[in-house]
Amino acid sequence: MTKRQCRENAFLILFEASLRDDEPEALYKAAEEVGEIEVTDRVRALVEGVLSQAEELDAIIASYSPKRAVSRIPRVNLILLRIAIYEILNVPETPVNVAVSEAVGISQIYTYQEDTAFINGVLGAYTRSLPKREEAAQ
Repeated sequence: MTKRQCRENAFLILFEASLRDDEPEALYKAAEEVGEIEVTDRVRALVEGVLSQAEELDAIIASYSPKRAVSRIPRVNLILLRIAIYEILNVPETPVNVAVSEAVGISQIYTYQEDTAFINGVLGAYTRSLPKREEAAQ
């Protein structure tokens, strides 16, 4: 499974989590029963990491969003922003530009064009505020 597929699978599980009040294990089981979403260790790490840091991630998103309140951001956009910022903060082997590019790429599949522009804008503003870091090869 590619890293992109892992991100997309994590996105789908996180979207489902936003609609249900289930524990991650129940979501993984449901995803595997459907048979369309493979749950690997990387997918689990992304899902559980994003869920455990959701409040911190939302605070970052709110400070860079023109909407200023995560409650006003469509759920799909919010989840993609959370995944990208989580990776930027916690997965140093993922280059910043890859985290942004992947979020934008997945948004092009699941959102409207203006949502993709919004996601790109928020992530662009956030990443411009970061200190430069050594980028590992992806």
